[in-house]
Amino acid sequence: MKTAVFLDRDGVINEVLTKRVKFVNKPRDLYFLPKVPEAIKNLNEYFDYIFVVTNQGGVSLGFMREKQLQKIHEHMMAELRRVGAVVHDVAYCPHKPKEGCLCRKPNSKLIEDLAKKYDVELEKSYMVGDTDTDILAGKKAGTKTVFIGDDDGLADAVYPDLYSASEWIIREMKKGEH
Repeated sequence: MKTAVFLDRDGVINEVLTKRVKFVNKPRDLYFLPKVPEAIKNLNEYFDYIFVVTNQGGVSLGFMREKQLQKIHEHMMAELRRVGAVVHDVAYCPHKPKEGCLCRKPNSKLIEDLAKKYDVELEKSYMVGDTDTDILAGKKAGTKTVFIGDDDGLADAVYPDLYSASEWIIREMKKGEH
């Protein structure tokens, strides 16, 4: 079986609610957070897959169409590839926050579906997010979890950014190889 790192998008990979961008509704609104491409490139060396799992209620709320969201993700993946970093797949929930769907985090369906599709061993994989819903989704799926930001009290580890989180994830993964 394979290993993977599942990444939330907004607040982990790209800016959101900053001076420069409120929400990412178009490809030109996507700005990587510092050292994100380097972090993903590092993770690519040690993990079979890097996935993005993201709640995107803006689709159902009418802020963007699903085709626009797919263009944003294509743009993100292309920009990362330009610097040698690879995101293998993106799974998203387009539903409204209180719609009651099974795919919206904190549910673990996005993670579990990708794991099934790519033959990923969840116990040896990681979920990285910046909200409790990300961490809960990872825990429900059976991954180790990393919180980006101030301690949420739920995650296995807490780091200020994806780059420092990636260094910890790689150290932890190496420990498990022995």
